[in-house]
Amino acid sequence: MIRRLVYAGAFLLFYPCSVLLGQSPWQAMEAKPSTLGVDRGYTEFDAGTFKLKLVSASQTVAALEATELPGFDFTPNDRLIQRSRDGLYHLGDLNLRLRQTGGTEWKRYSTAAKRADVEKLNASGKVLAAANLAATLPADIPLEVIRYWETSGGNLVLRFELKNRSEETVEIGALGIPMIFNNILEGKTLDQTHAANVFYDPYIGKDAGYLQVCRLKGNGPVLLVIPSSNASFEAYNPLLDDFTPRGIAFEGFHEWMIHGKAYAENEWKNANPWIEPTSSFLKPGETRSYALKFVIAGSVKNIESKLIEENRPVAAGIPGYVIPQDVNAQLFLNYKSGIAKMEIAPKGALSLSAAGRVKNGWKVFNVNGKTWGRARLTITYKDGLSQVINYKIIHPEEKLVRGFGKFLMNKQWFTDEKDPFKRSRSVISYDYETKKQVTQENRAWIAGLSDEGGAGSWLAAIMKQLIQPDKEEIAKLQLFVNHTLWGGLQHSEGALKYGVKKSMFYYEPDKMPAGTYDKDINYKVWSAWPLKEAESTGRSYNYPHVASAHWVLYRLGRNYKGLVTEQNWQWYLSKAYHTSMAMVKQAPHYAQFGQMEGTIFLLILKDLKAEGFSERAADLETAMKKRADLWKSLAYPFGSEMPWDSTGQEEVYLWSDYFGYADKAKVTMDAILAYMPTVPHWGYNGSARRYWDFLYGGKLRRVERQLHHYGSGLNAIPVLHEFRKNPDDLYLLRVGYGGLLGSVSNITEDGFGPAAFHSFPSTLQIDGLSGDYGSNFFGYAVNTSTYILNDKDFGWVSFGGNLAKSKESINVKITTAAKSRVYIAPAGLWLTLDAGQFNSVSYNPKSGLVGVTLEPGNQHTPHAYLRIEEPGKRNGQISYKPDTNLVSERGCYVIPLNTSTKQIWLKPVK
Repeated sequence: MIRRLVYAGAFLLFYPCSVLLGQSPWQAMEAKPSTLGVDRGYTEFDAGTFKLKLVSASQTVAALEATELPGFDFTPNDRLIQRSRDGLYHLGDLNLRLRQTGGTEWKRYSTAAKRADVEKLNASGKVLAAANLAATLPADIPLEVIRYWETSGGNLVLRFELKNRSEETVEIGALGIPMIFNNILEGKTLDQTHAANVFYDPYIGKDAGYLQVCRLKGNGPVLLVIPSSNASFEAYNPLLDDFTPRGIAFEGFHEWMIHGKAYAENEWKNANPWIEPTSSFLKPGETRSYALKFVIAGSVKNIESKLIEENRPVAAGIPGYVIPQDVNAQLFLNYKSGIAKMEIAPKGALSLSAAGRVKNGWKVFNVNGKTWGRARLTITYKDGLSQVINYKIIHPEEKLVRGFGKFLMNKQWFTDEKDPFKRSRSVISYDYETKKQVTQENRAWIAGLSDEGGAGSWLAAIMKQLIQPDKEEIAKLQLFVNHTLWGGLQHSEGALKYGVKKSMFYYEPDKMPAGTYDKDINYKVWSAWPLKEAESTGRSYNYPHVASAHWVLYRLGRNYKGLVTEQNWQWYLSKAYHTSMAMVKQAPHYAQFGQMEGTIFLLILKDLKAEGFSERAADLETAMKKRADLWKSLAYPFGSEMPWDSTGQEEVYLWSDYFGYADKAKVTMDAILAYMPTVPHWGYNGSARRYWDFLYGGKLRRVERQLHHYGSGLNAIPVLHEFRKNPDDLYLLRVGYGGLLGSVSNITEDGFGPAAFHSFPSTLQIDGLSGDYGSNFFGYAVNTSTYILNDKDFGWVSFGGNLAKSKESINVKITTAAKSRVYIAPAGLWLTLDAGQFNSVSYNPKSGLVGVTLEPGNQHTPHAYLRIEEPGKRNGQISYKPDTNLVSERGCYVIPLNTSTKQIWLKPVK
């Protein structure tokens, strides 16, 4: 219910005038006169790998189909007539900002602003259609603009030819080509969107840049837009003047920016750009062409091979483009031309050294992050092409998480025994811009310790203890869980026992003492919930947060000594179980959907089984299977309260895999890979698509592609799970690890965790609120791990550790914060610790022998608890056992620790 209400609220944000007039935004759009000329017919072309259909009058795209996929249109043809108005963009449009010699002000020109029939020009040979666009541009434009639709090597090319017809030099300060593909989900079911719609993500990388356009279902061909001539991908600019209604069913359109200097001097002047904005000059009578090419890749996993085939520079970063300062990263480059120079900005932010070549033409470079923050690597090739790779350098993960915990438990620790809403002794939301705790908000949940946007901070604080326990922090969190959460946020007695409220904060001015509410906050909005709404237990998405809190304290009490003192471990595991069951009983409507952090229910089930609580385990498994059986019956089982979402997939995949519903697990994984790209840019690499949650959990509230919102951390869970079952698929590991490290990439140098990063080129910085970040950190906490593999192209590589090769072994020093999970891909071997830490791991490829070195113990960690699983095991492969006798407990090997490191050996046995 919450987000269905917000959906309407999003319209109010963007279209207040039409709403006041009693029209929906779509009705307001349709009320404008149609000017595109659709009534005068269409012209169709065979464009090699594409079938192209143009509106005859405008020569903009009416439809674009891949020849190998007849009937599927990459463009929003189903909205063509509805969108045939002035000011609405179509593929084939052009935006410019120009000024002549001596001028200081930029003047904007757009082919979409005022439609008129274009002047058709003769077309022959490779030219399918050509037009002079003067009629749809202001008369004072100093340039002649000719647009060509052409074929080249069996592919489609969109080319603009600009000629300076004035007597003065013209500076092109902005040149943007709108990328209009069918991401409008409005009014469609999940089945319809996955059949007809696409999402697309950019690699903002200058001459190496591209746009990947993927079908929502994730399988089948992918459309790639790549530079053809003079089309450096410099920025990805939102087309905010296009009045197609934006909201949770439509993210909006963007344009491929070739030049952005005019924006940098105005709208973007306060932002730090991904790439230094440029302009270009046309002398009187001079002509220049700008062209993009459209090509088809067989699948998302074939994108890089297709780019190589098209002679584009391709980069692959290991472990990605978020680099902890203690990690020895690698960069692999594949391009036919040699490298002329490599430049780093800020200077000294990275160190880079050549390390030879590997198979299939890949050049290798060692990369180390030196200075915290963003870093830009610019590679200039000898043929003149330029490639930009954007990195984010973070603290070593152990230091990063420790600082994050300190920030949460100090800056965000809220104590006020007189608080009328009884939130004292909690980790509350935080405004990083004002450096203040958020105790009041007109979105009740933000200050109410519930929903993702309010529970985020305390959830993160709890999950931090799972991977880096701290006795003092745990003492505070016991006060929160046992006294503020239990009996406060969560009912502790009565008919609603174990139910979780939507918010502890609410707006009831008539029932509260004078001065309770800040007069400067507008509480006359739907989201300022009254007490009745705040106390509702019907929102299932609130239950995983609470279940996680109980479960973490169970794990700490069970596997460590003296960290949890208020209650025993049985008490917490019982609460985790009952919270899970309460979700399906008290919030059955939304419980039918996959939940963000739904992984927690599987973790609780496994521990119930390990502890021998058979009856409770059976009850929980039955309840979860009922949900999974529903998903099994659906074509696309990852719906939510939204028209489309990217958070239910996490749980849907895990339960589908658990219950053996392989077809639904595959459908879900395909969909994840459609909206979770791997590209050479830290902000987009592994960043699962989210674009509306700044409205609900952010300070800067707008519909916008969010970079490394909690979709990254959560969707990394199923992707890495799938990799462990398919250890030869490096693509999965690169995507999943991009999301994993992306989930902590936005934590500030002093330890603040923000909702997400703003992608608009006018901003390019973190959001000011903590918001719903906790769900992201949940994904990191349950999934942070080290991976060791021997790739067919790149050779031996590691993610989450520093790899060194000796004569007989591969040795990896662990660098993750938890140091508790290692996957050795050639052996299909998954090693995890319920307590204790790995120091390093070695693997002998010839014998299969695995050496595990454990960190010293302490008063709280006298034993390590080692689990050995083999999810990547193939038929006929061997299994692993310790070479010494160890006590087994709850499926773990119990290893006594002492004051120095300890090594054990795992031997392969038939």
